[in-house]
Amino acid sequence: MLLEIRHVTQYHYAEPVRESVMEVWMQPQKGARQRLVSFDLELDPPAQLFSYADAFGNAVYHFDVPQPHDRLNIVARSAVETQASPPLPDALDMGEWDRLRSDFVRGEHFDFLHHHGFAVETEALRAFAAERRLDELKARDPLTAVRALSRTIYESFSYETGVTHADSPIDLALEARSGVCQDFAHIMIAICRSWGVPARYVSGYLFTDREAGDRSDPDATHAWVEVFLPSVRWIGLDPTNNVEACERHIAAAVGRDYDDVPPSRGVYKGDAESQLAVGVSVRRARAALTEPEFIRVAQPAFARGGRRRAGAGGLAYDQQQQQQQ
Repeated sequence: MLLEIRHVTQYHYAEPVRESVMEVWMQPQKGARQRLVSFDLELDPPAQLFSYADAFGNAVYHFDVPQPHDRLNIVARSAVETQASPPLPDALDMGEWDRLRSDFVRGEHFDFLHHHGFAVETEALRAFAAERRLDELKARDPLTAVRALSRTIYESFSYETGVTHADSPIDLALEARSGVCQDFAHIMIAICRSWGVPARYVSGYLFTDREAGDRSDPDATHAWVEVFLPSVRWIGLDPTNNVEACERHIAAAVGRDYDDVPPSRGVYKGDAESQLAVGVSVRRARAALTEPEFIRVAQPAFARGGRRRAGAGGLAYDQQQQQQQ
């Protein structure tokens, strides 16, 4: 499937700010199931762009806008060719639990086995697990268990924006029994890790199909979960839509939780309120793209909005894109 993604982020400041320093995690990954055909970043106002690979292998772009400005616009355009993952078996043998406990798995995937940030085990999470008798799932093989867990989260929570925010702990979604993709991913990750199953957060996009039952917002970024099982390696599960990750899922970055891979993060200097507008569109490409893979960065940008910090030369505000996934 050949897909085009357009991700627009716009910040408006009530008063001109003196400087913005930003990072973005918006470039789709390259892999066996996902070919990056093109990637283009444009920034207004313009700035020099740098890039690096973070600790999890994600492409990160960063830049500095050193002059006063009252707006910051980023447009990220991508073209990606995706393929369906090879079909998974119906089940694995029970020895997979022993393989998960091996020193190799526990050492190789240390970061994805321990609670971190938003994906933590809380009293509310333990109460939810007891209510839904989730520990009984461990009597099944790990593949069957994680599939059943994803389905249970889908059935237990309604998809509703505005209930939680980008920095909300999972307890808010657990109490309300509603939330968005980010909340459901964190809940599933925390439970998988408590079982000894490595699990990581995937930030990206979804080509939404309402006829297939998708309930996530087609105009927003998306998030789902990947779990590691030694016999089948990393597999993607989408508890928001009760599906396995497929050719409609476009992965941009992976981390321990949302805070590792927000679409954008940075700081600005100035004592001004900011407003954020975000728009995402994912559609089928209108024609086949035959040119070789390229990455062109014209300008970059992005942000968060709101925590005041003391900074040299004035006030600095942490900025991170507040749109939930």
